[in-house]
Formats: sequence, C-alpha cells, structure tokens
Amino acid sequence: MPISTFIKTDNCEWIDCENPNIDDIKLLQKKYAIDTLLMEDMLVANHLPKYEEHIGIQFFLTRENTKQERTGLNTMSDISTKLGIYLLDNTILTIHRIKNNSIVECKKELELGKIQITKENIALQLALNVLKSFDVENKIVQDEIDNIENDMFLNGNNNSNVIRKLYKLKRKTGLNMRLLSISADWVNNFKKINISDTQFFDLQDKYKDISNKFDHLNAQTTHLISLFLALSDQKANQVMKLLALYSVYFLPITFIAGVYGMNFEYMPELKTKSGYFLTLGLMALIVISTFIYFKRKKWK
Repeated sequence: MPISTFIKTDNCEWIDCENPNIDDIKLLQKKYAIDTLLMEDMLVANHLPKYEEHIGIQFFLTRENTKQERTGLNTMSDISTKLGIYLLDNTILTIHRIKNNSIVECKKELELGKIQITKENIALQLALNVLKSFDVENKIVQDEIDNIENDMFLNGNNNSNVIRKLYKLKRKTGLNMRLLSISADWVNNFKKINISDTQFFDLQDKYKDISNKFDHLNAQTTHLISLFLALSDQKANQVMKLLALYSVYFLPITFIAGVYGMNFEYMPELKTKSGYFLTLGLMALIVISTFIYFKRKKWK
C-alpha cells in the first residue's frame, strides 16, 4: 500500500499517499469523506495548480519543480510534479505521484523539532519547500546562462549548439513562469488557514521573489538569443567584407588579363619584347595602390 502515516498525535495526523491508483483514491475518499472531484484531480497528470474548498476541506494542488525534465519541454509535467495537500479537521493528507523532495525535507525538519506539529504548519512548510524547488532551479538555469555567456563572449563560440542550449533554456524558463503565474491562486489562499499574518506574508514574499527571478531569467535568455543572432550576422558580414576586398584586388587585374586574352591579331604591346613584364608590373601596381588606399581608409 502506498498510504503511510508520518505523524500521529492527539492534535494532528499526517497521512501520505505516493503514486496512488484508483482503488487508493476511493479508499481515501471514503475514509475522509472527500468530494470525488477533489480526489480525481490527483489522477490527472497535467492538472494545473489551484485551490478549492468544499464542506470544511481545503485543497491545495501545488506543483514542485523537478530535475528530471523531458526533452520536449512542452507541458508542465516536463518540469514539475503534483503535490496535493488536503486539510481536514485534525488531519493533513498529502498525495503525490513520485518521491517528493518537499515532503522529505519537511519530515526532516519535523524530526529536528524546527516545526510545531500542526496541520497548518506542516502545510505551510510544504508550500515553502515547493517554492524552494523553483529557487534551486533558478540557480541551475542562471549558472547555465553564465556559462553560455562566457562561451559566447570570452571563447568566441557561436556554433549551432549554443542556440540549441539557449532555446532549451527559453522553453524551460517560459514553462516555469507560466507555472508560477498560475500558482498565485493557491499561494494567496494560504491566508484562509490558521497561520499568522507574518507567516503568510513570508510565503507571499518568497513567491514574489521567485517569480521575479524567473521573469529576469526569461528576459535574459531572450536577450542572449538576440545577441547570438547579431553576432552570427556580424561574423557573416566580416566574411562578406573580406570576400569583397579580395574581389576589388582581383577585378582590375582580371580585366587586364581578359583583354589580352581576346586573341586579336593587332593589339597594343602584344608583340613588344617587354610587354608581358610591363603588364605584370601594371597588375602589381594596381594591387599595391588598392592596398595602400584601403589602409588609409582603415577598411582592413
């Protein structure tokens, strides 16, 4: 059975259910008289974060950021996993699909006596740990962006792998921003449980701080993509400039060679003894004159 009792005191009981199936959901629904729709939400893989209240039961559907991302980065399940928190009379019920770091950390803090054992305090700590998972992800993404910046500007690397990495980070930060934006609902409704104003404002401040960080990351990745494209265009322009300069060198001497290659019988200097060397000298003079002109104009 995936159902476990983590804590049981006279005033508080914490029940946890990991990777439930339909039978587990029905058992918990019957035991705690929870509405069917509230329980079925935990079986939907891509369900969005929300808050609901029904007949004295408060339900917070949160999503914790996970490191096990999928390659597609198309849905919220690619970067996060659900954590459902049900608050009943003297019971807190948590339901999740995979092992949840927020629950593991909360259990450790309870064992160390850092949290007073009440359902509200446990729910608040779980919420803070959920937001903390986004803070950890923010630091990982920021480090990746810093590495890409160093690679672009210090090492001069602007190959196709860089733009792929930037696109992946853009998708990831975009999904996190969307997820955090929707999470405002359950964060703001924490004021409805029995916690102090200070605790609630602390939770709100944590949420706002993380949202602002991901907003900054999203802008940073967008800016880097624009810079990468600009650098790529600049490199292409440098190549075109170099080709244009060489074409200017060779255009006049190619013209001279073309004229004397027309094979007419009567052409000036065609049968002159030193005509070949004079023509080569003229070509060299044109190339040197062009080079000096470009140098003075600082075109090269």
